Amino acid sequence: MSAVFRKGATALITGGASGIGLAAAKSCYAHGMNVVLLDKSQDALSAAAAQMQPSSSNTISTYHIDVSARDAWKTVQQDVLAKYPAGIDFLMLNAGASFKPAQGKTPWQDPEYFEKTIATNTLGYTNGLAAFIDSVTSEKKDPRAIVLTGSKQGITNPPGNPAYNASKSAVKTIAEQLSLDLYNNNPNISVHLLVPGWTYTGLTAGNFTSKPDGAWTSEQVVGFMNEKISNGTFYIICPDNEVTEETDRKRIVWGSGDLVYGRPPLSRWREDWKEKAAKGIEAIEIRK
Repeated sequence: MSAVFRKGATALITGGASGIGLAAAKSCYAHGMNVVLLDKSQDALSAAAAQMQPSSSNTISTYHIDVSARDAWKTVQQDVLAKYPAGIDFLMLNAGASFKPAQGKTPWQDPEYFEKTIATNTLGYTNGLAAFIDSVTSEKKDPRAIVLTGSKQGITNPPGNPAYNASKSAVKTIAEQLSLDLYNNNPNISVHLLVPGWTYTGLTAGNFTSKPDGAWTSEQVVGFMNEKISNGTFYIICPDNEVTEETDRKRIVWGSGDLVYGRPPLSRWREDWKEKAAKGIEAIEIRK
């Protein structure tokens, strides 16, 4: 395990009451860390906190918050900094949502669909950074980490939900910029972009009543994440039980090739390119 996950350190996790966020919180708690959970669901927060009772060595704090609301972050910031003056050692910005256009409208006819998606999935992250970046960077020696949860949809950009893809593509850019800035100024702080594969959570469960064989659990994602943090990996691109790491890499290379080789955008999903894309992806050699 990374030295970030140590007894007495403090973790702050958004979207921490369910799914990957809750699995990460439980992992931090198991290592003796103080855990600060932020979530939009008060009921889920209460249930999550009940699973991690505070002890003499670590504490549990919960905050009901809409991460897209900047004023709400100010209240949380003041209270958290008062409770944990030594600062945040592990900041995981993970809260996300997937909205649909209004009934009868396409994505391009519904600006509110874009506004709501980006407000939560992108600005929710920049709000969190603005509120706690000074707290994280206050320590210059002990190892600390920031994790931003992205999505493969923000990298390979499949059709169907352009606002979600755009919001997660922006998170990738934000994480990359943040990583470079902190590398230059705060080398004790690592930044990581967590990119889950197919994971059985409330956001992705859909019509499934139990975990499909192809999906990972949230706990598997967090275990993979912790290993990669220990290795200093920035792009934590998770496989699942259907898609291997090599397949993901090949798809990413192909998608980037649209730009490099002048192919039409999203060639992998175009009818007149599907066969060529499938063969091209299969032929790509990934050198480690």
